[in-house]
Amino acid sequence: MNLACAPEVYHTEGVQIDPYYICGSQNDKEILHQLFALLDKESENRDTGTDQTLESPDTTASMDYREQTFAVIREIAKQYVRLQEYGKLITFLSSRTNQNPQDPYNAYYLLMVAYGYIQQEAYQVAALYFDMIIKNYPDLLVEGQSVHLACLKQLITLVDNPEQEVRYYEELITRFADSIDLGFAYFMLAQAHEQIGEWNEAIQSYTQYLPYRGTIIPGFPNADHHAKQLVDFNKSPKDWTFENLNSLVNAVKSALADGNSVRLRQYQAKVNFFAHSWAQEDTDDAGGLEFNLADFMRGNQIRYADALDTSSNATEAYLRTSGWDQIVSTWYFYFRKIYFPLDPDIHGRWEWAGVYYGEKF
Repeated sequence: MNLACAPEVYHTEGVQIDPYYICGSQNDKEILHQLFALLDKESENRDTGTDQTLESPDTTASMDYREQTFAVIREIAKQYVRLQEYGKLITFLSSRTNQNPQDPYNAYYLLMVAYGYIQQEAYQVAALYFDMIIKNYPDLLVEGQSVHLACLKQLITLVDNPEQEVRYYEELITRFADSIDLGFAYFMLAQAHEQIGEWNEAIQSYTQYLPYRGTIIPGFPNADHHAKQLVDFNKSPKDWTFENLNSLVNAVKSALADGNSVRLRQYQAKVNFFAHSWAQEDTDDAGGLEFNLADFMRGNQIRYADALDTSSNATEAYLRTSGWDQIVSTWYFYFRKIYFPLDPDIHGRWEWAGVYYGEKF
């Protein structure tokens, strides 16, 4: 038992104060005692219909009783936060909202209740309160800050449910576009849509993200690359794809054997194609082949391995080729299985997606 909060009986001019709520040092107890006495006085003013000036540590201005009561309750809550008495904070504010369901400041009181649960590491309970505030209580500005905005910012860090994330990010973007990082919100909304298979909505959100490229998305270092790849692929005709890997590899080998650069280029992906060394990242602006394949094939006998590289698997494959250039003779053709559930006719087909220069590490 916390000896600093041992039960005592407090009376002020006939007002009895629950000793549970009086805690801390002697000075803390005196402050809380005064605040609860003020709170009782404001309740009396409300019941009698009077409107008197409140004199408290934070305000001496004349207000109506609701504002006066809010000022006192908020000061009591601050005392509990300072003392780290989160259980008392939760109990006090929860009882206030239950007893006064029409209080216009209940959204703020419940926000503080949720904060108390966060401090107790009861994150799921806190999330329930944040969600309840948004659904059931009108927004409230406290010192110019929106309670609903504060709740939504907390919810996107607490929940791990993409359906809920979609709702929260959509509400953030619709209601608070001027107060948030829109690039981050659009990308995370797209991610949530993608996780639940809402591909049309995901592509739309990635498209809305693209003007904000360069936004730092924690945990997604390739955010720009991922968004641009999906958007560009969605807009493309996709007429270079093959039904299976064997058909694609055989077509490429045939073009190489014939020295037919025109046919070979037809098999090359028209968007998101890369050509770079093994050391470079796909996020680098390597672009597609910025040269004419015919220039490298003319006068050279391009050779290719009979079988795919042993590192090939069910979704990626590599074909070693050589004879391209005196400086970098070896190129590995990179093939990948297309992941694009938005279009079932394309999803699962194969494409020649890039070239790696040099021998594999």
